[in-house]
Amino acid sequence: MKEKEIVLTPDGLRRLEEELELLKSVRRREVAERIKQALAFGDISENAEYEDAKNEQAFVEGRIITLEKILRHARVIDQEEIGVNEVTVGSTVRLKDLADGIEYEYTIVGSEEADPSSHRISYESPVGRALLGKRKGELVEVEVPAGKLVFQIMEIARE
Repeated sequence: MKEKEIVLTPDGLRRLEEELELLKSVRRREVAERIKQALAFGDISENAEYEDAKNEQAFVEGRIITLEKILRHARVIDQEEIGVNEVTVGSTVRLKDLADGIEYEYTIVGSEEADPSSHRISYESPVGRALLGKRKGELVEVEVPAGKLVFQIMEIARE
């Protein structure tokens, strides 16, 4: 079965590499120390600290495996591929909601980088899909569970 291509912006690649390095160099050591301290408490069959530390170790190791897999299969968008004339992955887009006049700014990223609370949306999301390939001034209709949203693209820039 072919692995799904993982698209990353240069910034997204840097963030994931930094997270991986932190997990390998700092968090692994911290968790190992917690396990060592918990073992000093004696009987591990009723030791909540030990159980908690082992769960954290499993999470850290799982995240390391996930990040290594992501980085192995990632395709990093070249700065020159990021559109300013039309929306592409890596573009930062300023939109105006035509229903209420509120403006929003989103950076279109791959799903591994998506963080809507930081205004980074996946190109696979309904809004991201609707924006791809559009140009400044165009109207974009997006079907969402609450109904139809209509945006006008006000500006397109590189991240």
